[in-house]
Amino acid sequence: MATSDFVMYSTQWCGYCKRLKSMLNADGITFTEIDLEQSPDAVAIVERVNNGNQTVPTLVFSDGEAMTNPSVTKVKEKLSSLATN
Repeated sequence: MATSDFVMYSTQWCGYCKRLKSMLNADGITFTEIDLEQSPDAVAIVERVNNGNQTVPTLVFSDGEAMTNPSVTKVKEKLSSLATN
């Protein structure tokens, strides 16, 4: 992907975030990352899409859909559907 089709909200200490970032990078999938500890205003976005919870990693796609702790396969499926729309 040449452009970022999603934003990943994460923290530095989150093992699930590190794993997903590593897998996305290995597959050459680009994304914008926002660290909740560095950008406290972003916490409201994560809480809104997770029923009040601050669960990471949370991905918000260009169409507004959000996924919480998805597999790389799910991310690829979503990116494919965005590319065909």
